[in-house]
Amino acid sequence: MTQPLLIEIGVEELPAIPLLKIVKNIEASWQKLLESYKLRSDFTFVYTPRRLVLRHDAMPTKQEDSTIELMGPPETAAFKDGEPTPAALGFARKCGVDLSELGRAQKGKTEVLYFKKEEKGAQTATLLQEMIEKWIASMAFGKMMRWGDRSDEFIRPVRWLQVRLGETSVPVELFGVESDTKTYVHRMVTYDAVDVPAIENYEKVLQEGAVMIEPKAREALILEQFDALEDTHGIVIERDSALLAEVVAITENPKALVGNFDEMFLELPPEVIITSMKEHQRYFPVFEKGKITNKFVVVSNAYTDDYSKVIAGNERVLKPRLADGLFFYRNDLKNGLSTDGLEKVQFIDGLGTLADKIKREKHIALRLLALYMDRLEVQTGKSAAELEKLMDRAVELAKADLMSEMVYEFTELQGLMGYYYAKALGEDPLVYNAIKEQYMPVGEGAELPSSLFSAIVAMSIKLDTLLGLFSVGKIPTGSKDPFALRRAVNGIVRIVTDNDVPFHIDDMLELLKGEYAQFDTEVLKAFIIERINKSLDANPSVIAAVLASGELDINEIAKKVAALNEIVGSDEFKEQFTTFKRVANISKDVDLEGDLSIDVSLFKEDAEVALYNAYEKVINSDYPDYKTKLEALFGLKRELDQYFDDVLVNAEDEDLKRNRLHMIASIYKTFRDIADIKEITV
Repeated sequence: MTQPLLIEIGVEELPAIPLLKIVKNIEASWQKLLESYKLRSDFTFVYTPRRLVLRHDAMPTKQEDSTIELMGPPETAAFKDGEPTPAALGFARKCGVDLSELGRAQKGKTEVLYFKKEEKGAQTATLLQEMIEKWIASMAFGKMMRWGDRSDEFIRPVRWLQVRLGETSVPVELFGVESDTKTYVHRMVTYDAVDVPAIENYEKVLQEGAVMIEPKAREALILEQFDALEDTHGIVIERDSALLAEVVAITENPKALVGNFDEMFLELPPEVIITSMKEHQRYFPVFEKGKITNKFVVVSNAYTDDYSKVIAGNERVLKPRLADGLFFYRNDLKNGLSTDGLEKVQFIDGLGTLADKIKREKHIALRLLALYMDRLEVQTGKSAAELEKLMDRAVELAKADLMSEMVYEFTELQGLMGYYYAKALGEDPLVYNAIKEQYMPVGEGAELPSSLFSAIVAMSIKLDTLLGLFSVGKIPTGSKDPFALRRAVNGIVRIVTDNDVPFHIDDMLELLKGEYAQFDTEVLKAFIIERINKSLDANPSVIAAVLASGELDINEIAKKVAALNEIVGSDEFKEQFTTFKRVANISKDVDLEGDLSIDVSLFKEDAEVALYNAYEKVINSDYPDYKTKLEALFGLKRELDQYFDDVLVNAEDEDLKRNRLHMIASIYKTFRDIADIKEITV
């Protein structure tokens, strides 16, 4: 038998972000409890700022009856000389019965002690107190609260509670609050508790009280209102998904409204306006003809016939935020960009100040610049001397905005404000764009620096952080990576491959390590290689095959992986590959670094001549890329198959055997210059 179940935990306003972080865990926890209590049934979990709600349309009213069967020790071990052994007595205790109540059963060919008990399922109503307590305890919001004189804690004080199973109000107590049949609706409808006559009336009571219980319905309504506002006002509203989820979580009766602010604030960089709106007020930015305009959209939770006062109030709140931003902006421009003061800002213990970090980053940047100078001179049309001066300037100013009033207020705008200030102060475009792009890419799939010049600045910052932290022993372990060093390597890999520039790991570490305390660069090298393995999108065995070749240039690794992965991914490759696995297996005991000379005078079979000629043609040809060369090597399959059919590689004659092994090993070695084919699995 089943009945509908409603559990409503009423609270003071929940903070949106902690709630959103664990929404899925909240659902999963209840699902797990249902399974452990043998009460499996479908349910929905919904929330508003003031309530957490579970609803079952068909909750079992009791657990199913079950049969418990336990096998004990063998009869021979349970009794000695007619007396029960500790094993027998222990089994009886485990079963909760007297020894005389135990039976016997066959387990294979052995007779063992046996116990069987029919266990009646408990009534669901008697289990709900315990289940709800466990559910509440599983909600890991992080920072919790205590209220009144209570010692227990929750994310916010609990103010009311409903637990309804069918027509029954189940007696449950949480945080001193006893369950009853009342709920609370929107405060602008009434502050008083409202009775819910029955479960089926719950949604109707809330709806009449201006509460939308379903988060998805609130989101759909907000987006519908956005569409209407865009049509009415000729605007485009930025639909930030994270902000939308937060607004859904803090509203029960959402109403999207358009507000305005003074046009003079458009002097501010758009990011400052947007940050002021989103971070402080949860407003949505508005654009007209692709540019930010002096409007904003607020999603109000008010319930009223006249929203003009709501709009005016939000306009009033935003104005001082923007006024502060404009004051900071103008003041920062007046003061100019300077790194004065960064010598007092500690970076990381053992690595000095931010001023020290800038010096190290310059050292790296100028060496990278020298490596890629020819390319940059062509790209920019500037001389080597000009580029060196601009690179020094870009790295010098990259962190200068940390001393600005704006970044002190809005730390997330670091780098971006430096870009705006440098641009306004007449710095070279290479400099101010490099400042803006210094932290790119900020994550997987994120935007990359727009030029090689900017890319060098971004790599310098990442490389200094990597070398510096490894030199003071702050190496990521397990899943812990507080300084995002894995992300730094991923960023370097993407930048190198995007710009198609050489980056030999050993050479680079040797070139740069002198600026740091002595440390084992092999550990950092292994870390970088491990991240390359994770960051390239390819068959893992293909990546392993390329890395096993000993290639240490990140760009070449990526090119080889891409070429081989495309070939390995083809439909016909699996059939072809058996031949090349055989090539690798035959070559496993040959010294590939030794003499692999081939004596054509020892050829006895036509297949030997055919394979040798085909192989010579392959190695003496020029190829535009790795894929073309690999295709040519894999194209030796026909000659290799004929060779294996007609030629006995392990001939009795040692000279003949050596010559034939050298033939196969030479082909394998040519493959291994690109990738070790024995590592490939298909």
